[in-house]
Amino acid sequence: MRITIRFFALLRDKAGVAEWALDVPSGATVSKAIELLTAKFPAIAPALPRTAFAINMSKVNSDTVLNEGDELALLPPVSGG
Repeated sequence: MRITIRFFALLRDKAGVAEWALDVPSGATVSKAIELLTAKFPAIAPALPRTAFAINMSKVNSDTVLNEGDELALLPPVSGG
């Protein structure tokens, strides 16, 4: 099944893209999608332990099951002042 990944802030910079279509197996979780993304974009790996996830604009955890057509947003922590 295909989902859309949205990268924000530092993760967008590290991946070099703002959006990516990703094929994941049926029944895949956010964790599985992250595993596949890390293989494609290894530069994002250091930021992932502090990253929040949202599916279709609702915050979720890494055990959440994905569905066909979902949009998975990767939201790194924001700093500044």
